[in-house]
Amino acid sequence: MALAPGDNCYNKLLNFGCMAAGRGWKMKIEDLKFNEQGLIPAIVQEAETGEVMMMAWMNAESIRLTLDTGYTHFWSRSRQEMWKKGATSGSVQQVRELLYDCDADVLLVKAIQHGSGACHTGERTCFFRRLQGDA
Repeated sequence: MALAPGDNCYNKLLNFGCMAAGRGWKMKIEDLKFNEQGLIPAIVQEAETGEVMMMAWMNAESIRLTLDTGYTHFWSRSRQEMWKKGATSGSVQQVRELLYDCDADVLLVKAIQHGSGACHTGERTCFFRRLQGDA
């Protein structure tokens, strides 16, 4: 099931069942495995191409905002505040699906990337550099 802006999935079901209804799994936000700081890593993947766009941290409130609005919201560890992706740049991410992994400790956000891209450097994706070994 795809989210559209203003589609209030969270308030309809109060769980992820709205997003993963086809699989029969339902997980409440409070049942996710957050770290000691109350955060969970979220990987954002371009819904149409499968390209990995970025990784950011979410807390329970940013997950609720994401589900309520249909656009990604994250928790900034450095600024200690909530932020909507693209609020200043216009490079918003329109959520199509929100999944959790088998251990319920990582989220995968499938989204349509609008604007110039996901990375604050101006690159389309945050994963544009290649790590090479010593060999």
